[in-house]
Amino acid sequence: MTESEIKNVIDRVLERDFEIDPSMLNPEASLFSDFELDSLDVVDLIVALEKAFSFKIRTEQAQGFRDVRTLRDLYSTVKKLHDKISGEPQKE
Repeated sequence: MTESEIKNVIDRVLERDFEIDPSMLNPEASLFSDFELDSLDVVDLIVALEKAFSFKIRTEQAQGFRDVRTLRDLYSTVKKLHDKISGEPQKE
């Protein structure tokens, strides 16, 4: 998947599952202050991303989400994880 495709899937998950207004979905948006997500929401987000991308995020892989603060961070983290799981080379 391309970075753009991953971004679109993540945006849809945030809109649908977390009722985030699409106009707020910019790369610099903070998951915590702008979207008002908390640590339990992050767990729900990981589960929603597993379903959306049809892969299982193991505990050690989920640790990568600890440093995610902005939407840009989330796009990047999921792209790296997707590429690792699927064996696809990283493309920009």
